[in-house]
Amino acid sequence: MAQDAPPSGPAEGINLYRPGTEKLKQGIIVPEDFELPPGYVRHYQSTDKGEGVKPILMFHPDYKPVDSSGKPVELPESLVVPPELAPAGMPIEILELPEGPEGVEPIP
Repeated sequence: MAQDAPPSGPAEGINLYRPGTEKLKQGIIVPEDFELPPGYVRHYQSTDKGEGVKPILMFHPDYKPVDSSGKPVELPESLVVPPELAPAGMPIEILELPEGPEGVEPIP
């Protein structure tokens, strides 16, 4: 039996959540009991099979950090926090992503 081809039009309605719409992001795992400072968020994701993966650390889209001299700090386009910009005291453990067709978006 042939499989149906994935919809080719714009993602809307139920097709908004069709498999493969976004690659899984790899990043720093955020422990559930770690209190995040302002500007950081837990990003929850799941595989195309609906299996949840541990949350990773991302910058809030509205966060505009500055350095010690008040100059804006450029954030990665993906908003995934690299280890050098993690909050003080946060354990650095990188999420190992499951194998599969989802692909992986590595840490910037």
